[in-house]
Amino acid sequence: MAGLADGRPGRGRTGLDGVSPMRIVVLVLTALLLAGCGSSRVVREGGSAPRASTPKPGQSVVVQRGDTLYRIASGNGISVLDLATWNNIAAPYTIYPGQRLRLYPGGRGATATAPSTGGGRQPVRPTQSAPQPPAPPPARSPFQWQWPTDGQLIARYVANEPTKQGIDIAGTGGQPVRAAADGVVVYSGSGLVGYGELIIVKHDEQWLSAYGHNRTRRVNEGERVRAGQQIAELGRSGAARDMLHFEIRYNGKPVDPLSYLPAR
Repeated sequence: MAGLADGRPGRGRTGLDGVSPMRIVVLVLTALLLAGCGSSRVVREGGSAPRASTPKPGQSVVVQRGDTLYRIASGNGISVLDLATWNNIAAPYTIYPGQRLRLYPGGRGATATAPSTGGGRQPVRPTQSAPQPPAPPPARSPFQWQWPTDGQLIARYVANEPTKQGIDIAGTGGQPVRAAADGVVVYSGSGLVGYGELIIVKHDEQWLSAYGHNRTRRVNEGERVRAGQQIAELGRSGAARDMLHFEIRYNGKPVDPLSYLPAR
């Protein structure tokens, strides 16, 4: 099962030299469609994993037999997406006993040390390092973004706020959800906890958009879509009301969609 520590290095684990950040993010997102792995454990294990994360600078955990990526992420207040991205875990996302997982984004700084297991020695505490501020969003985008659906804006993006990485648009169940720009569907499924029926469109090697809480998905992975094309029907899967959760990401990091969508 993808993500389960089985004592063996995953067959699909690959080196990431030369792989773009966007490719890593796309791999992380698409691999969470667990139907292709014959399991839905990541989605159904107890509780709801956070959609966004609270990094723990300088800290790490060591995988134990039976651990899953979801279980470790949920237990540390980190989203599955972020935990996989921070640790360069590629499809099929197998983790194995003894593997160290960093609980904070990569970069220079202190490296966490695994707890010692011998002779009653005390664990070495990791040196704390200050979290790095997120990079500002790019000033320009190569796309003419379009609103993905009609309706009232009920939640805005807030920088550095883990639970507000995009915008929420209220609407009527069944109304069209449209691609915000030209691209290719790289994910169409319900395997990412907290987003319900989700579609992710890759626009180029740096930009992607995500459309969550749909009632019905109308496109498949690998399908090319045009800006304004209907890709889903608005719904409430994984939400308390009919709404669309919409994100724009640049190199895997959320940016404010209202900085790119036309004023209305």
